[in-house]
Amino acid sequence: MVQKYETVFIATPVLSETQMKEAVAKYTKLIEDNGGKVVYEEDWGLRQLAYPIQHKTTGFYYLIEFEADTQFVATLETQYHRDERIIRYLTVALDKDAAAYAEKRRANKAAKAAAADAPIVEE
Repeated sequence: MVQKYETVFIATPVLSETQMKEAVAKYTKLIEDNGGKVVYEEDWGLRQLAYPIQHKTTGFYYLIEFEADTQFVATLETQYHRDERIIRYLTVALDKDAAAYAEKRRANKAAKAAAADAPIVEE
């Protein structure tokens, strides 16, 4: 059975931009190779952690929204756990209300980006 999921992971802050992109590519490829479909990705960037994790006070946050088989989440989280670059992760199943909220959030973000890119017209 295919379910919608949202996963957020925090990568160690010592990664370069290239290394962070490699980590993201690894997990999006893992999702697609196991019959899933990446719906949305969002880089939240370097943020302060609420409490130190492994003696680190900051981390790179990344969100991936995807559709996959229900058994796949265990595989994904096993890969997170084995990856030394990932210091925390959370994967949640989206019910119909959460999925609708996620779509609304994406639409609002796209509308704001379009408005920011629009040329300024002076009268």
